[in-house]
Amino acid sequence: SIKRVLNESRPNIIIHLAAVVGGIGANQENPGRFFYDNLMMGVKLLDQARLAGVAKFVAIGTICSYPKFTKVPFKEKDLWDGYPEETNAPYGLAKKMLLVQSQAYRQQYGYNSIFLLPVNLYGPGDNFSPESSHVIPALIKKCCDAMISGQQFITVWGTGKPTREFLYVDDAARAILLATAKYNKSEPVNLGSGFEISIKELVHLIARLTGFKGKIIWDKTKPDGQPRRRLDITRAQKEFGFKAKMDFEEGLKRTIAWYKEQIAFPQMSR
Repeated sequence: SIKRVLNESRPNIIIHLAAVVGGIGANQENPGRFFYDNLMMGVKLLDQARLAGVAKFVAIGTICSYPKFTKVPFKEKDLWDGYPEETNAPYGLAKKMLLVQSQAYRQQYGYNSIFLLPVNLYGPGDNFSPESSHVIPALIKKCCDAMISGQQFITVWGTGKPTREFLYVDDAARAILLATAKYNKSEPVNLGSGFEISIKELVHLIARLTGFKGKIIWDKTKPDGQPRRRLDITRAQKEFGFKAKMDFEEGLKRTIAWYKEQIAFPQMSR
């Protein structure tokens, strides 16, 4: 199928964004599928791109590839300093194999492929499925659903202590296009906003922006995931001039507005 698509379309560049992804729960329930599917789609697509003469391959990795206790801010050189956080290690390792393949193909074949490492993305059009969504869309849905049903509380996994960094989808798209146009080296590059927020702060912020005024219950029997996440974004700024533009709260407002208008019940958009 890959051969047929490449023969028919004859692309000059491939930006490999496809992935089987999800939050902590989805990763825990599907570690084998997340590892195999992500590994195989990346390995096969990159190899066939080289064989088909595609001029450049842009591989999109994940912050989940970093070791669990990486010193903050995460630097690209730290990628191999330990094992990833256990709840999403199979996914993170499968994606990291694209970096190995990319560097190996450049060394042996002189093939131009690059590897980008974005933090978790968010924005309009996100995946709001309760089974597979990441933290921001999951929290937006929880708050809106509670308001619609009249529920006086929401339950959130973990303690709220871990921190996360997020990148607005428009900023991420701009970063990928800049790297595609200007970056041609084998070293991986972080893509982030440089803004770190605790899960507890995030929950209260989303509750305020959605209008949810109920109680927040922390289910401490559920895992927290990696303790902290924030990237060093120096290389992206230096190599292709990327810097995130979207203010985090404004990005959340736009995401919430999209969800209320497109997915939640009509009364939520009034």
